[in-house]
Amino acid sequence: MSKLPDIQTQFAEWYQEIITQAELIDASPTKGCFVFRPYSYAIWENIQRELDAKIKAMGVQNAYFPLLIPESFLKKEAKHIEGFSPELAVVTIGGGKQLEEPLVVRPTSETIIYHMFARWITSWRDLPMCINQWANVVRWEMRTRPFVRSLEFLWQEGHTAHRTHEEAVAMAEQALAAYKSIYEDYLAVPAIVGMKSENERFAGAERTYTIEGLMQDGKALQMCTSHVLAHSFPASFDMKYQDSEGNTQVPHCTSWGFTTRSIGAVIMTHGDANGLVMPPRIAPIQAVIIPIIKADQDSASLLEKVAQIKRDLESQGIRVKVDDDPSTTPGAKFFHWELRGVPVRIELGPKDLANDSVVLVNRTESDKALKKTVVAIGALKTALPELLQTIQRNLLQRAWQRVQSQWYHADMLSEFGPKLDANNGLYQTGWCGAAACEEKMKAYKGTIRCLRDEQRHPKCCVCAQDSKHDVLVAKAY
Repeated sequence: MSKLPDIQTQFAEWYQEIITQAELIDASPTKGCFVFRPYSYAIWENIQRELDAKIKAMGVQNAYFPLLIPESFLKKEAKHIEGFSPELAVVTIGGGKQLEEPLVVRPTSETIIYHMFARWITSWRDLPMCINQWANVVRWEMRTRPFVRSLEFLWQEGHTAHRTHEEAVAMAEQALAAYKSIYEDYLAVPAIVGMKSENERFAGAERTYTIEGLMQDGKALQMCTSHVLAHSFPASFDMKYQDSEGNTQVPHCTSWGFTTRSIGAVIMTHGDANGLVMPPRIAPIQAVIIPIIKADQDSASLLEKVAQIKRDLESQGIRVKVDDDPSTTPGAKFFHWELRGVPVRIELGPKDLANDSVVLVNRTESDKALKKTVVAIGALKTALPELLQTIQRNLLQRAWQRVQSQWYHADMLSEFGPKLDANNGLYQTGWCGAAACEEKMKAYKGTIRCLRDEQRHPKCCVCAQDSKHDVLVAKAY
């Protein structure tokens, strides 16, 4: 293991190094695609389990749709094909022969799913129709970054059809609330909720809700989105049904997605100079037990106690790992698991065994006086869950404090643009709603991340005309 780059001054380099050293990811022979190693995939499985339960609680059922979509499907909705055209991967040969119609590797599945919805929805009694799929998608990105932007990524995509526009809006907002809960309650990542500008909307959407995060380097990350689709979208797929009065209607549709980008958000929000920091609720390993064994001592009784502690903690649903590898020193083990961000280390040596106690080490505590606590083995069943809850809570509080410290208010682009360009950060300002004013923010590498409900800036930051919205402006991944 080599020393990590400085997280304060070499954030990009730190990120690339940590995801490799902590064995989260590896490069693949396919440029722009990455291999999820077991540790990162376990994180995704934990996230997936919690989110899947929330999705099902919303009355949404899981299904699966084909990876390959006829190219003509994407062309049915003009804005949709225009928005995705540069990112498409297209199959033109199959079975050694030229295909009659090219097939697109799905960049998202609205088109194929709404083709099926058109077959399944005939009456108002069929609505609402609420489907989710866990899948992979392909978008031909030119500049890739593991977990954040890659040619292929994993996600869930929800697609629903409703009788009324109000029902569709409620569903899109309900999905966004579920995402916010996952980010804040499980990943301990601050979730900034808002709506995208027209220029930043999903291709074919009437409105796009977003959850934005601010990473430690002051750059924004679009962490997930939820869309109310334009009414023309389902109409273009001949989706129609007979209402209760016998009239033909077109349903109102939503789509919403949450991706493995969430892992990147966790890394960039909580990581430190020593490596990853895993929020306990989604950590693959919540506690690692390290027996301190001396060569000249009998270790049988100590290892027996370690095994008993592991069984007791696992019976409570705590994810525990024992590292008793005789080929490495305790110090090397400490470094190994700290790099991987395991929330709590449990140390048990001969003196601890004699005192019927263990040492709990808090991965997130920097104060040496508070980092270690001695706990009676009999109290561990209570002490460890309490410590895990404390770590989870403190991580979110700490992350929000950092976001607030990088969240600025400014009136004019000429004032904050150079600061944004030089130092990053999140700038709340006024905007008149004109695309021309929005475009000028790009001169400082900034984009509107979302519209704010509150309005504290009465004038547009570019043209000084009356502002329609407060907006958040930042550089973005």
